[in-house]
Formats: sequence, C-alpha cells, structure tokens
Amino acid sequence: MSTLIKICGLAAPEAVDAAMKAGADLLGFVFFDKSPRHVSLEQAGRLGARAGSGAARVLLTVDADDALLAAAIAALDPQFLQLHGGETPERVAAIRACFGVKVIKAIGIGDSADLAEIGRYDDVADMLLFDSRPKAPTDRPGGNGGAFDWSLLRGLKTKKPWLLAGGLNAGNVAQALIETGAPGVDVSSGVESAPGVKDKDKVADFVARARAAEIAALWEKRRGTAAAR
Repeated sequence: MSTLIKICGLAAPEAVDAAMKAGADLLGFVFFDKSPRHVSLEQAGRLGARAGSGAARVLLTVDADDALLAAAIAALDPQFLQLHGGETPERVAAIRACFGVKVIKAIGIGDSADLAEIGRYDDVADMLLFDSRPKAPTDRPGGNGGAFDWSLLRGLKTKKPWLLAGGLNAGNVAQALIETGAPGVDVSSGVESAPGVKDKDKVADFVARARAAEIAALWEKRRGTAAAR
C-alpha cells in the first residue's frame, strides 16, 4: 500500500494548489480559532471546492460540539473528520455514528505511557494519528512543530492505519518513515515559510522525499526477498 501523505493547515488557494500539484493524498483544513491555520466556514467552502476530488479532504477540529461539526461538514464536505482534542472513545464513536464520516483520532505521544491510549481508540476510529504531546500546558494541542521519540513506535501493531505527525519536514521525513514504518505522514508547520503560510517548494520537496523513501523501501524489500530465494 502506498504511503499516505497529508498536508494539513491549508488556508489559501495557492496552498491547496501546491498540495494537489505535489501529489498529496489528504488535504487538512483546520476549524480551531486558536490556530494560525484556522479557516472560516466560507473559506472552507471555497478551498474544498478548489481541491475537487483529486485528494481526500480532512476537517480538523478540537473538542467541537455537534453544531460546529454539522456546520463545518456542510461547508467542506470532508471525507474524514480529524479529532485533535480530548475526545473520549465514546465521543469519537458518537460523532462517527451521528455524521457518517470516517474519523481520524489524534493521540499525543510524549513517552511510552501515552501508548496505552492507542488501544482505547483503535476500535472506534477509522484511522489514528500520532502527534507530539506538548511539553508545556497550551491551548493548541497540535501543529506546534515538535517531534517525539520515534523509537516508541517501532514494532507498533494497530488494527487501523495511522499517520505520523509532529516536527516532520523534508529533511527528516525519510528517516521518520524508516524508523517507524509509518503507513502515512502528516505535515503542517514543516512546510511553511511563516505560521500558517505554506511554501510551495517545501510542500513539493516534502512529498517528493516521502515518495522516494517509499520507493527505496520497496526496492530494499524486493532485494531481501530475492536474496532469500
């Protein structure tokens, strides 16, 4: 299966164009007013229409109530909801059942103790996302540009596919994929020239290096299979 690549925090037409041109699989739009990447319902409608059907649209919210979710879904018509707050497994299941949209649940990772959270969400979400847990109290649970210890995810077994996030950029995405074996990656601040401003060259470079790492891993696997015969 091809590595999934998600470009998150798209807030301008040229950012959507850059992600689409680079070949991203998932486009993330943030509905969280404390984020520099927050978009209004009107903006979401325009950006979502610009994206068309070339990539899946992801609606990111943080502990949103049903009214906000309903309005945002109506504006963006997403293929996925990304829940990036403290939503309980029960809340995740309820949202999925109520709105009929696939759910990505973000889990903050700081140390090995946080891995226990995975089992709580593996049965109720369609996909998981592992982001770095903020080291200090903050009202922004994600998109802070920091990485966590990737070795914590070595040999990880989950029932659902997952994305690696937190501190990724073109310079380290290949190593991140090698170290974790992640089925997909998610980047936001790592492809920006300023908070909330995507850089088209950084977006293109990130996607290209992630794809190159995927191809290299495939060839290495084939070489290993051939040598074992």
